[in-house]
Amino acid sequence: MNAIYLETDGVLDQLEAALVEKRPFSLVRVGDGENIVMSQETIWTVEQVLQERWAIKANLGQKGLRLPDFQLRDHVAASLQRANIVGVLPPGDMTIKAPDYLKRPLTDMVFAHYGIAPALTCHACVNRELVQMPRFWSMLAGKRVLLVTREIDALRDRLVQEPYHLQIAAALPFDNWGQTDETLQWIVTNQHTFDVALFSCGVNAVVLAERTAALAGKVAIDFGKAGNIILKGRPN
Repeated sequence: MNAIYLETDGVLDQLEAALVEKRPFSLVRVGDGENIVMSQETIWTVEQVLQERWAIKANLGQKGLRLPDFQLRDHVAASLQRANIVGVLPPGDMTIKAPDYLKRPLTDMVFAHYGIAPALTCHACVNRELVQMPRFWSMLAGKRVLLVTREIDALRDRLVQEPYHLQIAAALPFDNWGQTDETLQWIVTNQHTFDVALFSCGVNAVVLAERTAALAGKVAIDFGKAGNIILKGRPN
């Protein structure tokens, strides 16, 4: 990857500029889940994919999607080709617990297969850093925020309080990939009601964030496990 790699302050600079200028901008991230989804019948056979612990959990209903799913695979790849910043795991990174072969080595293979070449990258766990930076929250102050996640009530209730004081314009419950079309339809129809969207819904967030920026012209962030950090003080 010959992309420009941004540290967290650089990511904040990009997000802030997009918010001030009111232009579409998407920040998405690639971890083991995205890699596994994109590797279906491209890098690995479906049989190999379904043996992975992550895929087993997905098919038990724990990841907001079920495999195999080639439509999802292609949507994730397409969104990664179009997103403004793509978070990737640096080689040898230990931030997430997955085995190494599911991390950067697999990202490099699926990116090569699909011709994904982001202009801007950052750390895949940038969301965990953002939520601990006062600058991120002050950037969102006074902005109308759309929240899309499975556990909507707890997170919304927390974010309107100290120290966040967010203005939650709407909160959409999102449980699985099958809800993508209706969610995006709501977002397009109601695009004038919010300024920035935060998505905590696993791999689905890659597609939702990129499409929200493209279709509704908003700043959209794949928020990942940041919601867990806010609620529980840890990602998992």
